[in-house]
Amino acid sequence: MSTITTAKLPYWVRGDTNAFFGFGVNVLVNVLTLTGLCIGVIKMPAGDVFGVILPALGIALVAGNVYYTYLARRLAAKENRTDVTAMPYGPSVPHMFIVIFVIMLPIYLTTKNPIQAWTAGIAWAFIIGVIVLIGAFVGPYIRKYAPKAAMLGTLAGISITFISMNPAGNMWKAAWIALPVFGLLLIGLLTDIKLPFNFPIGLAALLVGTAIGWIGGAMSVPDVTSAAKDIAFAFPHLKFDLLIDGLKDMAPLLATAIPLGVYNFTEAMTNVESAATAGDRYNLRSVLLADGAGAIIGSCLGSPFPPAVYVGHPGWKAAGGRTGYSMATGVVIALLCFFGLFGLLGAIFPTPAIVPILLYIGLLIGAQAFQATPRAHAAAVVAALVPNIAQWVTGMMDNALSAAGTTAAQVGTEALAGAGVVYDGLKTLGEGAILAGLVLGAIVAFIIDKRFWHAAIFAGSGAVLTFVGLIHAAKVQFNANGQVTLGYLFLGLVCVLFALTKPAPREPDAEELKLLESEEVQGNTFTEAPEGGVPVPAKA
Repeated sequence: MSTITTAKLPYWVRGDTNAFFGFGVNVLVNVLTLTGLCIGVIKMPAGDVFGVILPALGIALVAGNVYYTYLARRLAAKENRTDVTAMPYGPSVPHMFIVIFVIMLPIYLTTKNPIQAWTAGIAWAFIIGVIVLIGAFVGPYIRKYAPKAAMLGTLAGISITFISMNPAGNMWKAAWIALPVFGLLLIGLLTDIKLPFNFPIGLAALLVGTAIGWIGGAMSVPDVTSAAKDIAFAFPHLKFDLLIDGLKDMAPLLATAIPLGVYNFTEAMTNVESAATAGDRYNLRSVLLADGAGAIIGSCLGSPFPPAVYVGHPGWKAAGGRTGYSMATGVVIALLCFFGLFGLLGAIFPTPAIVPILLYIGLLIGAQAFQATPRAHAAAVVAALVPNIAQWVTGMMDNALSAAGTTAAQVGTEALAGAGVVYDGLKTLGEGAILAGLVLGAIVAFIIDKRFWHAAIFAGSGAVLTFVGLIHAAKVQFNANGQVTLGYLFLGLVCVLFALTKPAPREPDAEELKLLESEEVQGNTFTEAPEGGVPVPAKA
């Protein structure tokens, strides 16, 4: 058996090209979105967005993706494998909307000062980074004891809602552009069919969608000309003055920063578990330290958008991505940020040609949650999905009501209930959704396995988290939601009573034993695989 060393491991394989175009387009969409939010919603000067925020984000992204490439190559050398896929890393999508609409917009509407709103966003991102660094020392213990169904289920909830639904809506607004792109991606990434000359399917899909959009009149030459005039080079520099200004009024920011910092490290934890299920077992602490450092570096340079490990590692692995696609994405996106090219790219590429890759990722992560967990735990996976769905639905309700110039409180919960909208309950269920999904999924999984002491412990954890407002509550405070806290305590008591009867734990079936055996194989040493191929377990 040949030995792989870091020096011999290729930096680029054919599958990296597919993954680069897919993941690169993913990050491109998100950066275009946050650029539009800063200018269109917060009314920030374009010079500050293109000259400070994007270059600061670019530095954080290139540093993070290079680091994750290093971790992947180190793992490949350690395990003697060529099929290791680097973790994807980019601006956190949920945080992108939260920092704009929850932190920056209220300040802008009150003060009419976009710079003051910006400083608050920078301080908020800094606090998020500090909390994630703390989570690096807590997360590994949560991952050790939480059932896989709970972690993958809550990750699937994020993927199905926040990652998939908005792109799906954009696709069906211009289905004549998006559906051919989506079909190409499915054929190229979910089957063994290859394009002639092994042309990258991600690039082919983007080019086809762009061609259809331009031929069909969806794009405008004057828009491209106008965007080209905004191209200018800008390199980031420290913005400690803005950060300090934002931290002067830190107390209001903690109400969202604390639970969302917990969200960040919990999401990273589930993403690491997803990667492990796909065969790449990364050290969780190393991942979390990088996430926290990225948010702090970006905020010190002026970015209010904390980066994070992305959902989707199994998708890029299935596309053939290995260690090169992540670093290439970081470098290319950083260069686009430094040169202010995002306005031009937004004018060239139709959005419906770009977003189908996000729906593909949503499909894959949702499927993994069921495929990589015992069939008996399917109900636990669904339980972990539910809080994320509730959070997404109530977010859509809030946005719709805001567009109508009102709020749920102004409309009244009785009026909403009369229209069949259970707003209050869904809002409570969805607060702190990823952590709530983890708790709920774990309780269901342990009850299915008749491990009632374990279920009681997680029910008690749910009570504590609710009491301090990290889940099922609008803000962090003591006795944040007494009735839900009491509900978890009663649930824990029920589990304790059944635990005292000492039932025999559920025995795994043949399919589950096979799944466990395959996981053990993934943890063993692998022989070298052909480029883009599947490794073969080494024989003793």
